Amino acid sequence: MGRSMLVLLLGACVVLPCLVSAIYTQGRPFYIQGSVYCDTCRFGFETPSSTPIEGATVRVECKDSTGTQLTFSVDTVTDSNGKWQLTIENDHDDHICNAVLVSSPEAGCQTVDPGRGTATLILTRSNGAISSRHYANSMGCLKDEPLAGCANLRAYYQLDSDE
Repeated sequence: MGRSMLVLLLGACVVLPCLVSAIYTQGRPFYIQGSVYCDTCRFGFETPSSTPIEGATVRVECKDSTGTQLTFSVDTVTDSNGKWQLTIENDHDDHICNAVLVSSPEAGCQTVDPGRGTATLILTRSNGAISSRHYANSMGCLKDEPLAGCANLRAYYQLDSDE
């Protein structure tokens, strides 16, 4: 009897927390937020001279585990600070989800930086994630012509002068 009680107690210690976590997180939406900037120096990353882009279109999309079939897609637009946010109601289990910078309305800064045009999102709780708030990496567009002060910034970052 003592051994069976011990096994039952150990089982409860393992299973009960998993059940509580599953019940607690089930049905809770994800709150996703990120930002979009204009890379005014064309460095390929955000700098102090980067500026927020208001009105940029960002799409959150998920594809099946093979990455071939689109299973979810929703668009949003950035505010005056270049920030965007979305509430995603459903868990996307083993889907591959990304935030994608679709377009920028800013004249002279409409080319999506190929290295900064997407951000990976984890929209599932099956991996043990409890938090509902998720942050996407910043995404950016490249300025058509770098600003005049970029040479000083380039020296500060010790970047090659070839562009």
